[in-house]
Amino acid sequence: MEQSLARYIWTHTWKQQLWILAVVAASMIPFYMSFNLPKLIVNGPIQGQGFETPGTTQPFLRLAYDLPVFGETVFFSGISLDREQTLFALSMVFLLLVVVNGLFKLYINTYKGRLGERMLRRIRFELVDLVLRFPPHQFRRVKSAEIATMVKDEVEPLGGFIGDAFVQPALLGGQALTAMLFIMLQNFWLGLVALVIVMIQLGIIPRMRRRLIELGRQRQLTARQLSGRVGEIVEGIGAVHIHDTSNYERADIAARLGRIFKIRYDLYQWKFLVKFINNFLAQVTPFLFYLIGGYLALQGRLDVGQLVAVIGAYKDLPGPMKDLIDWDQARQDVQVKYAQVVEQFSIDHIVDSRIQAVSSESVPALDGPIAAVNLSLVDDSGARLLERVSVQIKPGEKVAVVGTAAGGAEVFAEAVARLIWPESGRIAIGGTDLLQLPESVVGRRMAYASSDAFLSQGTLRDNLLYSLKHAPLTPTVYDGELETQRNWEVGEARKAGNPDFDLNSDWVDYAAAGAKGPDDILLVIRPVLEAVALSRDILDLGLRASVDPSRHPEIVDRIVELRLALRERVAAEGVSGLVVPFEPGAYNQQATVGENLLFGTATGPELADKALASNPYFLSVLKSAGLDEVLYNMGLEIAGNAIELFSDLPPDHPFFQQLAFMTADEIPGYKVLLQKLKGRSYATVSEQDRAQIIMLSFAYIEPRHRFGLLTEDLMARIVEARSRFHEGLPKELAGAIERYDPMRFSTAASLMDNVLFGRIGHNQPDGPERIRAIVREILDELGLYDEVLDIGLEFNVGVGGRRLTGAQRQKLDLARALLKRADFLILNRPLSALDQRAQDQIVRNVLEEAKRDGRNPAIIWVLANPAMSQLFDRVIVFHGGELVEDGTHETLAARNGIFKGLLS
Repeated sequence: MEQSLARYIWTHTWKQQLWILAVVAASMIPFYMSFNLPKLIVNGPIQGQGFETPGTTQPFLRLAYDLPVFGETVFFSGISLDREQTLFALSMVFLLLVVVNGLFKLYINTYKGRLGERMLRRIRFELVDLVLRFPPHQFRRVKSAEIATMVKDEVEPLGGFIGDAFVQPALLGGQALTAMLFIMLQNFWLGLVALVIVMIQLGIIPRMRRRLIELGRQRQLTARQLSGRVGEIVEGIGAVHIHDTSNYERADIAARLGRIFKIRYDLYQWKFLVKFINNFLAQVTPFLFYLIGGYLALQGRLDVGQLVAVIGAYKDLPGPMKDLIDWDQARQDVQVKYAQVVEQFSIDHIVDSRIQAVSSESVPALDGPIAAVNLSLVDDSGARLLERVSVQIKPGEKVAVVGTAAGGAEVFAEAVARLIWPESGRIAIGGTDLLQLPESVVGRRMAYASSDAFLSQGTLRDNLLYSLKHAPLTPTVYDGELETQRNWEVGEARKAGNPDFDLNSDWVDYAAAGAKGPDDILLVIRPVLEAVALSRDILDLGLRASVDPSRHPEIVDRIVELRLALRERVAAEGVSGLVVPFEPGAYNQQATVGENLLFGTATGPELADKALASNPYFLSVLKSAGLDEVLYNMGLEIAGNAIELFSDLPPDHPFFQQLAFMTADEIPGYKVLLQKLKGRSYATVSEQDRAQIIMLSFAYIEPRHRFGLLTEDLMARIVEARSRFHEGLPKELAGAIERYDPMRFSTAASLMDNVLFGRIGHNQPDGPERIRAIVREILDELGLYDEVLDIGLEFNVGVGGRRLTGAQRQKLDLARALLKRADFLILNRPLSALDQRAQDQIVRNVLEEAKRDGRNPAIIWVLANPAMSQLFDRVIVFHGGELVEDGTHETLAARNGIFKGLLS
């Protein structure tokens, strides 16, 4: 990037700067006229100069100039006006000048604001562009939070200054010079006084503000370091809790905040001292004007109109001068910020932008071998990772890479994937240096997966298809207002030096994955997910999700068919009691009391969770059915039993997993509440306490909790209350609940709840797993497996994929590498979070899936289990940073070498 901020700004905006400077120059004409007009008004119509006799008129708007050759030339003789008419006309002109000057300021400020924001957009994009081109080793030296802070916050002040870089000194300097020139023309001595004060301000204030700039720089650096440290704490929060270092981290943060406080306090002290001196000097001048100007007026050497005009002109002088000084401080400040940012982003060996050029064309297959020639790798400290390794891997070859701990196998795979650059030697494909190949080739014809899986916040589908998003392949068609908006976005992107790629276009390269388009991509995805053993996990996520009927109408239309198929299957397997269905006229003993009362799914907050026990309408139904006091007493029994059984257990005891109506943290509160309510009648208990106790009964399930609180009579009364509840449901609650209907799909419930339309029996220990297995089989038989898989792919993985387990993240990373159908597949111990048996099975699956549709990619797999190398054509062994053995599994196992030792 350009080292000088001013040169950077001028390079990219010189045309716009010349235009706005011309506008500023034009604005000085009405600005000067606004100074002279008060003098004309005061001396003319107000004091009567030129109107000494009654009926006298003066020409208004007379245009006459004394030209060198032609003499006095009158362009317009003007309009004759009397004293009152002249006062009115000059006042209207004054108002017009106020409007004109205001419009000039509006245009100038709007134009420079847009210019500044456009340049800020350019700078931020260039910084992110540079981050994308950093060499791999750079990311081990910088903190992600610090880079984000620089891009987001530290360049923010540049946007406000860029528009002012050339316009502000021209505008403010022009206004100050215009005001000074006007004062000089009125009276030399008053002009001299103003000039002396201005020179003192210009000489003292900038010098004092140098300290402010240094303090501002320190504040910026400490704030950036704080951001990076907070980012470290967030990323390593697990280690903080594991090692009990939270108080150490608090001490560190407190110390950093203390340093920032001291810097900011010094900054405020110095800033307000500078402000005091500046304001004092600004107020001294009016004092001198009143004193000297008044004296000159009394002596008759200065008329009142001139004095008023001078004071009015000076009123507009301190503002521009102060703003000009502020501009100079801002200039130095942003130059320091800009220099710091440039320093951080000025990296040696940055990737050439042509390497990452976008390409929408299909990339031919890589038909040459990968060859490492005298490859040596070092880490950031200079320690050797690999020493003069030479090896060749042919297209279609299946190579297992094994090695001792830190032997070099992993870093070799990273080097082939361009994640580590050679210190000496090189890696070539078909004779071309790997580092010289465009990313459009390497990123499409080579795939890489490791245990360190990167997942962005978004859906499973977004992350799975991320490996196919190379270029905008299918443009989006806009019309009407959307087309106008899109054209504006394209124009602004180009003016800011940003690419005008349309993010709404379809970026997925379906053909590379073996699909024709978005309609059949799932047919390609499913076998890949099966190969990495992830399809069941995603299917379960789909079953737990709610379904949008507009996106998945087939599921909604066939829900009754699914329910019947499930009933028939459990009956055929002799486990009819596994699922107890909901029936409108019966009590479901495997469901909670609350579910039996509502007989539906809450769609709004009015009847959800704790709000149900305090809902006025619901309580009125309970009261009319005579259940309010009954459920209250049930809640008291539940609270008493729970406290008696669980109060002495530690909070992490597994028994609390069975306690659905109360958590371990709530037990002390209920213990106090029971003491408070002991011996009191239901009528004397407050509504809040009633609701808290009744709420416990809503989570009660007799077969699960076995307190003997549900009788046949009570269950019948609950079913009766349910009917009353739905029959008298008021309009304001009509949309707050979706009633169970055996012939309808419930959009508020999960897909699994819709399929079950009931509850799994609590007397079946493995019931949930058996039901999931049966449902998976039924979905496959009815041709709905892919539909539910599609729903599961909409699951949001969270920040960094943290809503998934470590094993699921690694499987997903492996799946998207496999989905690319690359010519070279580099797998660097991608499944370290799985047990060895699961890893071995997935290795077999992936090797088989890679051959689908007649493909034959080269596979370089760094194995955790050397025994699995028998599935590969060739084995290469690393030890101590050197390639020590190379051959087939059988030949290496027969030798007394490193590989045989690893096998044993």
